[in-house]
Amino acid sequence: MNLNVELKGQGFPILCLHGHPGSAQAMSVFTNPLSQDFLTLAPDLRGYGKSRTSEDFAMSDHLEDLETLLDRFDIRRCLLLGWSLGGILALELLLRSPDRFSGLILIGSAARPAGNHPPTAWQDLLYTGIAGIVNWIRPGWQWNINTFGRRSLFRYLLSQHNPIAYHYLASEALSAYFNTSGAANRALSQSLREGYNRLEDLSKIQVPSLVLAGSNDCHITARSSQETAQALPHSQWRCYENVAHLFPWEIPELVLKDIQQWIEAHPNLVIE
Repeated sequence: MNLNVELKGQGFPILCLHGHPGSAQAMSVFTNPLSQDFLTLAPDLRGYGKSRTSEDFAMSDHLEDLETLLDRFDIRRCLLLGWSLGGILALELLLRSPDRFSGLILIGSAARPAGNHPPTAWQDLLYTGIAGIVNWIRPGWQWNINTFGRRSLFRYLLSQHNPIAYHYLASEALSAYFNTSGAANRALSQSLREGYNRLEDLSKIQVPSLVLAGSNDCHITARSSQETAQALPHSQWRCYENVAHLFPWEIPELVLKDIQQWIEAHPNLVIE
């Protein structure tokens, strides 16, 4: 599939892969600052954002789409950054074509993802709907955050519930949610039923990696992310306290500072 992609900046390429539900736009927390020094490519994965499809597909189709995307722009070597599902796809790309990628940044992701999300009640759905609509109308309104946001499903995605995170929810998460297709939902559900575990293959990855996680993440737990970091031969691990799965939106400046320092410590990552 010819994916829709957002290109920003110039220089050494960084392929930025979003999660589920997600979109290229949802990766702006990474692409906006990184594009000051690099060329960032943030595609809408098949079935997400503007890469629309009504036909069912397999998760492996994402990998072929992404390889086709890199070929389209004649990118022979790049750095990988993946958030949640995007991190799993980044791992798969690296295992398929190890010579094509210089390094790996995993954000709230794991090679054997495990979650501990509590059961969802009808009140959760009600408060999430109210919080989302009000936040879309008035992003970051503290009254809405305290009254509805903290009582909604957002409490499992965020821990700090600060206005900046709710601004990202309004500007990027809502549109990503509504532009995620049924085919994308079905592909992910099928993959989850089959299970996913690539831990035994991680020893094959010889490029530097950075693994970042939130201590309160119940979608992909910090423990499962740490397990991945420990299995990667050349990895650096960082777990942020009192944040959850959307921690790049809770503490964006700290996350970007750590990414940039890691890149600076590994200059060969961004050399053609």
